[in-house]
Amino acid sequence: MEERQEKETGIMGQEKEIGLEMDLEAQEKVELCRSVPADLQMSYIQGTDLFGYVGIEAVLDQMRRKTIKAGLEFNIMVVGQSGLGKSTLVNTLFKSKVSRKSCTPNYEEKISKTVKLHSVSHVIEEKGVKMKLTVIDTPGFGDQINNDNCWDPIVKHINEQYEKYLREEININRKRRIPDSRVHCCIYFLPATGHRLRPIDVEFMKRLGKIVSIVPVIAKADTLTIEERHEFKERIREDLTVNGIDVYPQREYDEDPEERVLNDRIRESLPFAVVGTDKEHQVNGNKVLGRKTKWGIIEVENVAHCEFANLRDLLIRSHLQDLKDVTHDVHYETYRVRRLNESNVDFSDLSRSARPLENGCADKCESDSHL
Repeated sequence: MEERQEKETGIMGQEKEIGLEMDLEAQEKVELCRSVPADLQMSYIQGTDLFGYVGIEAVLDQMRRKTIKAGLEFNIMVVGQSGLGKSTLVNTLFKSKVSRKSCTPNYEEKISKTVKLHSVSHVIEEKGVKMKLTVIDTPGFGDQINNDNCWDPIVKHINEQYEKYLREEININRKRRIPDSRVHCCIYFLPATGHRLRPIDVEFMKRLGKIVSIVPVIAKADTLTIEERHEFKERIREDLTVNGIDVYPQREYDEDPEERVLNDRIRESLPFAVVGTDKEHQVNGNKVLGRKTKWGIIEVENVAHCEFANLRDLLIRSHLQDLKDVTHDVHYETYRVRRLNESNVDFSDLSRSARPLENGCADKCESDSHL
């Protein structure tokens, strides 16, 4: 009897010890849970034991390293009549002699005033990041005797690059990285007349706006006063709206309120009044890019003088990747859908015939069936 009581007493003692241990463990968990931020307490309650550094932010470093290794591709087309400083502005934008005027000797003699396209590629490197920049120059429209359908070579070139990318994409054994020659941005140069859009500009931008992102600029804006510039820009914006011409950035592509605020500010500034030059001058002991006139020096990168800096920020610092995304997701996708709808290929048969290839044993399955 005494032995039985001792056993029961021992069991009760063990149960008390176990109960105390469980209470202590529960208290430790509660204290640990209180020490964790409120947004992580729910995951703790659900049984997650990871409270330390997970490393999700390191994904950005991985993406950056891969991008630096692969490099960037950016293709710009400049459109406008000759004499508006298209080549000079592109060279000023990238602070390199990338446009054909600087790369081709005897420029005036070699290239006549036609709408023949000329492409120049140049690799620019900055702080370890390489970018292959391709400039497609379209000299001389608008000042010819006959300008009928002068936009055809440009529209044809843009569509040819979409077709080239599409053919690479639908290959069975396609390249791991498809070379991208599609036009990501078209800078459309408007002469500083101070009036309204010319009929040829309206027709040109109507056609281009459907297949490429257009950024309109007023060339050689230093020929206008500040008041004339503001009035001219207002008239151009009215003409763009009346004629239904889409210019970049379009409102329907704004992804969030923060981006909408930034893009609204850009839309209010369009078209950018720009001045281009590749010459440096001394201003207050500093070297600046500018145009020297008898009234003084017009500083290209001074926002009080022109909007060149705003254009550069849009093209390179804030919207370069978005321009590429819009080209791929909107303009190229529109072209791709149209071309696939035009083709006579039976895609259901194509998908059935491709199924064995997914397992990598098409030839083996066919030989087995013969056996």
